[in-house]
Amino acid sequence: MDYSRRKFLAGLGATTMFATAGVAGTSVVQTLVIEGKRYAMIHDETLCIGCDACVDACRETNNVPAGVTRLEIIRSEPRGEFPDADYKFFRKSCQHCEDAPCVDVCPTGASFIDKKTGIVDVNADRCIGCMYCIAACPYKVRYIDPVTKAADKCNFCRDTNLAKGQLPACVQSCPQQALVFGDLNDPDSEIVKTLQQKTVYRYKKSLGTKPKMFRVPDLKGEIEL
Repeated sequence: MDYSRRKFLAGLGATTMFATAGVAGTSVVQTLVIEGKRYAMIHDETLCIGCDACVDACRETNNVPAGVTRLEIIRSEPRGEFPDADYKFFRKSCQHCEDAPCVDVCPTGASFIDKKTGIVDVNADRCIGCMYCIAACPYKVRYIDPVTKAADKCNFCRDTNLAKGQLPACVQSCPQQALVFGDLNDPDSEIVKTLQQKTVYRYKKSLGTKPKMFRVPDLKGEIEL
C-alpha cells in the first residue's frame, strides 16, 4: 500500500507579515509567528450565515478529496415562522484539544500535538489506518483519507497557509469575519482580546479535553453542550 508523504512546516521560527481585510474595508497588518504558540480559533455564531465559503476554501487549499471534509457548517432547523424564520449555524471541525483522546490512543504516534503550535495533527507516513483515533474523538471530526488511506482532519492549514505565514483558509475566506484565529499565549493577539470582550463557550468542555475552538453563542436559541 502506498502512502503519500505530507509536507510539514519549514522554517517554523520565521516571522511573516501579512494583511487581512478589516471592518469597513480597512487594511490591518498583523504578524504571524509560528513558534512556541497555542493556536486557537473562535467561531462567532452570531455572524455566521452558513454560506460554506470556509468549507470550499478549506477543500481547495488542502486538496481534500471528494466524499470527505475537514470542516462542516451544520444548519439548525428553522427558528420561527416564514418570513421571519432564521437559523443557527454550528462549526463542526477538529477542536485541537490540549488533552486530545485521539493522540492518547494512537499506537504508532501518527496522531500528535505539535509542540511549537499546539496544533493537533496526523503524520500520514506513520498512520496504519487502524481508526482508533476516529473512535476516540468525541467530536466525530476525523476520517480516513481515500487517497492516502491515513487518518485526516482540520490542522488549521498547518502545512499549507500557515507554512506561508497566512491565516487558515477558512478565516481568509469568511465574508462575515465570523472566524478569529490566533495565539492564546499572546495577550495582544486579536483572539485573546476577543475572548476578553465576548461571551464564549466550548463544545463538550465537560469531557476535560480542553478544546481550543471557542464559540460566540447565538443567543436566540439554546446552546447544546
